[in-house]
Amino acid sequence: MAQVPSSLIAASGLVGGFAIARATKRRELGGVALAAAGGAAALQWRKAAGPRTAAVLGGLYTAAFAGSHPLAKKIGAWPSVLTVATGMAAASWALADRK
Repeated sequence: MAQVPSSLIAASGLVGGFAIARATKRRELGGVALAAAGGAAALQWRKAAGPRTAAVLGGLYTAAFAGSHPLAKKIGAWPSVLTVATGMAAASWALADRK
């Protein structure tokens, strides 16, 4: 069975977490999706690129989530989420998936 790239998992966690929180009006449900995707991506990052790179990407994932909030005030919620998800996917691909 083919493995889903960690870049797709990470981006989907950011977008999916936001979409779930917004659709259900329950932020904690979005947080569960965000955390689950982050955990799944982290397992792949560690396997593909080692613990240091996994830690760096985990930090970027957290920063992307946190950074989307102030960015949303400037460009809007969905554009912000899509921007940070794209950046996270690019970083994940460059540091882990491409190898």
